[in-house]
Amino acid sequence: MTRDRSDLDHRRGRTPPSGHVQPASRGAVDAFLAEARQMAPAQPAAAGTGAARLILALDATQSRQPGWDLAQSQQGEMFRVAGDGGLAVQLVYYRGLDECRASRWTGDAQGLARAMSRIDCRGGRTQIARVLSHAVAEARVVPVKALVFVGDALEEPQDVLDGHAADLALLGVRAFIFQEGHDPVAAAGFQRIARMTGGALLPFDSTGPDRLRALLGAVAAFVSHGPRALDRPGRADPAALRLLADRMGGG
Repeated sequence: MTRDRSDLDHRRGRTPPSGHVQPASRGAVDAFLAEARQMAPAQPAAAGTGAARLILALDATQSRQPGWDLAQSQQGEMFRVAGDGGLAVQLVYYRGLDECRASRWTGDAQGLARAMSRIDCRGGRTQIARVLSHAVAEARVVPVKALVFVGDALEEPQDVLDGHAADLALLGVRAFIFQEGHDPVAAAGFQRIARMTGGALLPFDSTGPDRLRALLGAVAAFVSHGPRALDRPGRADPAALRLLADRMGGG
């Protein structure tokens, strides 16, 4: 049931913004699309206000295969911490020279993992500006609490990224950047995006799955339950919550 984003834009009476993420569409990445169509749609939260929405965006360029595999295996922690119906996730990924795609919103952790398993990493350059632009476009249609981005490099003009980050901040979307590795240029750029949106830069190593799982759970707790989650561990790892609070300047 993945829908063509340009068709949605047409029916809403608007033109897709320049640089908008290409939707998962017929004729490309067929296995991914098949899984995306089967993912269960997000269910309303028990409180009746609707599930909190989080965009999970991943760099799928060639250097990222270990980190991609780790994210695939650990993303279910977000759903577990958020609780039944408490989180809706949209997967966005880029790879190659001009491929950047988005799944439907889902509350199905297993379906999301299956969709991710169909994607192999390929050489290319970063397309973070397109990810941020897509997040802005989504947040203008439905409330989005957070953008989680997992990557290891940044190869785009910072001023362009800053402009999109400012738009996210105005829409109340916090960016939580999970940086793999120690690239200082990427770290500086990621930190700017995180600070501008009120999010956090969170480093991790693909050889340490427990850290990534705990941090993803901490972000999900914050997105689903708000700042109070930083003081009340609940299902999330207390150490990860403390680190998140520290990185966010106390929330």
